[in-house]
Amino acid sequence: MKLTHILTATALSLALSTPALAAGTLKLLTWKGYAPKTLVEKFEKETGTKVEITYSNNEEMIAKLRATRGSGFDLAQPSQDRISSVQAKYKLYQPMDYSRIKTEQIIPSMLKAVQKNTEVKGKSYAAPFCYGTSGMVVNTKKAPYARDYDDLLNPAYKGRISYRLKRPTLIGLAFAKGKDPFALYGDEKAYKELMEGIGEDLIKGKPLVKNYWANGDALLELMRNGEVDVAMAWDNGGWKLHEQNPDIDFIAPKSGALGWIDTFAIPAKAKNVDAAYAWINFMMRPENAAYFTNREKYGTASKGATKLLDPKIRANFERSFSQKDIDNINWYPPVPARLEAIEGKILDRVKAAR
Repeated sequence: MKLTHILTATALSLALSTPALAAGTLKLLTWKGYAPKTLVEKFEKETGTKVEITYSNNEEMIAKLRATRGSGFDLAQPSQDRISSVQAKYKLYQPMDYSRIKTEQIIPSMLKAVQKNTEVKGKSYAAPFCYGTSGMVVNTKKAPYARDYDDLLNPAYKGRISYRLKRPTLIGLAFAKGKDPFALYGDEKAYKELMEGIGEDLIKGKPLVKNYWANGDALLELMRNGEVDVAMAWDNGGWKLHEQNPDIDFIAPKSGALGWIDTFAIPAKAKNVDAAYAWINFMMRPENAAYFTNREKYGTASKGATKLLDPKIRANFERSFSQKDIDNINWYPPVPARLEAIEGKILDRVKAAR
């Protein structure tokens, strides 16, 4: 059955379980693509609430909510690593009432990660919406045993390796060593020691590298041409290559893909909180989440949505991520600024080394 038929067939029955809201407006502060017109119209019809959308990004969301001290919007969608520090300093959001969220619709490991990473003084401030990952993109015919970040340092693939000289590479290699760099965020000395060791590994591994990619399209072209067989890159890039060459694919590393999550967070002075929770529950319904993923190609935290995806898109997620792989994703927590400075110096040293 086509997804459009699923949306139509289930609309009436699900509408009966959607609580009626007082007439009003849901003022949504979100990223482009996160509130598709079809779903907005469906929500408005089910609830009688008008949706007013302002498109933004993390920096602008913070600026807008700081300027109004958390008013002017009923729901925002910041990334999970941009909430706790902002909340601690500016108090822009209100604690999330998880009893009002249909958590049975949400993948437990993602909900747990967001609750942990948005916690301030014992209260959490967000729920998960969508995610993306980076990991290994591999030509499995030419590099059949490349399965983790440490293969970026494997002499067997000399001259056919590419990655960015950015912090995700340091983080990924730390996990491949069996370390948890995120657990060391509160211990600057231990974190520096770990990252300096990885920096030395990268310097020793420089002769193995074809290039340090900065442009994703350029990396994809190198892999299409067979010049690079082992790379660290985003999931969507690997899936794009797989469509053109089935030997190339995105692989969730054994030590865990690195993941970002964009969330739902309710501003401190939201006026239509009922509508905010209704939108969260609406977007997490599997058929609505699947509609979003089919359009935008980002996975969502909706449990059961994968089964409703278009076949090609579903195949990408199912090939690359078992449930174990999903639960093994290392979600980025907020990073202390002083650690980014440490990483920057190490990466500059790697770049300058001969």
